[in-house]
Amino acid sequence: MDPSGKKVLLTGATGGLGRAIANKLAGAGAELILSARSAEALEEMASSLPGSGHAVQAADLGRPGAAIELAQAAGPVDILVGNAALPSTGRLTELTDEQVARMLRINLEAPILIAQALLPGMQERGRGKLVMIGSLAGKAGSPRSSIYNATKFGLRGFVFGLAADLAGGPVGATLVAPGFVREAGMFADSGADAPAGMGTTTPERVAAAVLKAIGSNRVEIAVAPLVQRSMAHLGLMSPHLSHRVQSGSAGQNAADSLARGQTDKR
Repeated sequence: MDPSGKKVLLTGATGGLGRAIANKLAGAGAELILSARSAEALEEMASSLPGSGHAVQAADLGRPGAAIELAQAAGPVDILVGNAALPSTGRLTELTDEQVARMLRINLEAPILIAQALLPGMQERGRGKLVMIGSLAGKAGSPRSSIYNATKFGLRGFVFGLAADLAGGPVGATLVAPGFVREAGMFADSGADAPAGMGTTTPERVAAAVLKAIGSNRVEIAVAPLVQRSMAHLGLMSPHLSHRVQSGSAGQNAADSLARGQTDKR
């Protein structure tokens, strides 16, 4: 699908990845409906984007019912980019019931419910694309990330199953799965360093992958250096070996540093 002139609902728009995605799609001629929690930040962002016709819909997707309300307020949408997510790091025993519920709702329940609400209209109009921003954490578990892993494993499975349901029809579904991202995302927000020797990618490359997903029938697009993609595949194929590697002091220390830097984002 060519995004030019198409209505795109982008969640998590004001984060680092969201801003890169918004700029890429607006530059390609899309009309964006930007969503995040702060209406003021959204209005400022919308006015700075290239093109015209952009709109904003403030929503806290951690609130019960907010996902459906957002889908209804957005109206007819040609493309959904489900980007909103919480870091969701920390030991399970350190999290409250409310924090766990919010993490699950924003990272997994909300994109599913928004897709469910928008899909019938896309099918009736004979065109549409559902793009979900997942993670290589949807392939391999890691320390202090049990809830984050759960949501990203779940989102990956959802997109794969949905894509199979939609095969041969006018609407497609693609998962964009970044690895470690510099200048945005978990490490940038927490101030922690990405694991040495693994490499990183950029928000702009993730945004380019979203544009590629919209124009292709790919089910999954990984955005990471080869070493990261290889390690994630190892985690998928041999969880025991991956667990042994990540249980070392280097992996544990990196996970602790990341979780400490994200305590206020739960």
